[in-house]
Amino acid sequence: MELSRELPGAQTGGDGNANAYANASGSGSTNASSMGRVHALLDELHASCSRPWTLMEVCGGQTHAILRHGLDQLLPPQLSLIHGPGCPVCVTDAARIEQALALAAQPEVILCSFGDMLRVPGSSGTDLLEQRARGGDVRVVYSPLDVLAIARRHPERRVVFFAVGFETTAPATALLAERALAEGLTNVELLVAHVRVPPVLEVMLADPACRVQAILAAGHVCTVMGDGEYGGIAARHRRPIVVTGFEPEELLRGILAAVRQLERGEHRVENAYRQAARPEGNAGARALLQRVFRPVDQEWRGLGMIPAGGLELRPPYDALAIRGEIAANGAEVPPPAPAPACISGLVLQGLKKPHQCPSFGTACTPERPLGAPMVSGEGACAAYYRYHR
Repeated sequence: MELSRELPGAQTGGDGNANAYANASGSGSTNASSMGRVHALLDELHASCSRPWTLMEVCGGQTHAILRHGLDQLLPPQLSLIHGPGCPVCVTDAARIEQALALAAQPEVILCSFGDMLRVPGSSGTDLLEQRARGGDVRVVYSPLDVLAIARRHPERRVVFFAVGFETTAPATALLAERALAEGLTNVELLVAHVRVPPVLEVMLADPACRVQAILAAGHVCTVMGDGEYGGIAARHRRPIVVTGFEPEELLRGILAAVRQLERGEHRVENAYRQAARPEGNAGARALLQRVFRPVDQEWRGLGMIPAGGLELRPPYDALAIRGEIAANGAEVPPPAPAPACISGLVLQGLKKPHQCPSFGTACTPERPLGAPMVSGEGACAAYYRYHR
């Protein structure tokens, strides 16, 4: 099959044509051999897909890569992609954000986090950037271990790390906890909002309304944790789960593996990211997580309570944990109010696409976001806005 003959609008200058990937990738970013492999995978995918299938890519990084390289425009027309909740900033519980805002308002606190978290609005519309403009000491760090240096320089102040992310970033937070205790840094505290991927897939696939027929698992999570937890999920819910990378060729290999399983009526875990992910994951990182954290039921924004969907510090590291939902004035943090005309919860559940939101691109933009998926660099709404979907 020739892409130029088979794809709609595939003439020169047409939308959704075979040049979409090359144009989006940029000159010189992909060599000829890689382009050849990409086109061969697309040919094979078109030949393999005989009926409608719906796949979900879990990770927001995968969503951005698919849109950035124009892969969504090159897939067989009967193949649909649903964008999953794989953006840790987007699913961070609003109560945790309110707690971070309350902490940042206290003069004795230095609140540290990753840059994306500073722009996520709380229930009142305030974010950590605004709190910093009001005088709060809010700092962006590039590694959790940066917090140790800040704590050493300011022994008189509470240094709080707002820890957000999936299993990929949790080991660095665990290392921070170990070192803080080892050094006796009593002014280091952790506001933990780490979340776990397998439990949320369990909940989503158990929902009778779920349309997802196969999962593209996040390759970087499996690089740390391995794929052991996914075997039972694939068997229980009879859905293929394919460990998938982030480059165009890696994404297409994952999509093709999922389609082949669906066409054959199979439902098993398959690794299409073997160059980085091993079945056992990273033994050292997993042991570190096991020492410092334990699973806990966790609220996910837009999805509700996920059993074992988060991590909490286990003894003795729980001495570092921020506890309770108490605001600066001693009152309980109020529940978050939903943003008007924002369907971010439905987007995070994969039930709606970002462009189906009445506020998308008008009342809600990256400069003035209503919901977390428009804030984060990995959010689906931000991806649709940036790549003009």
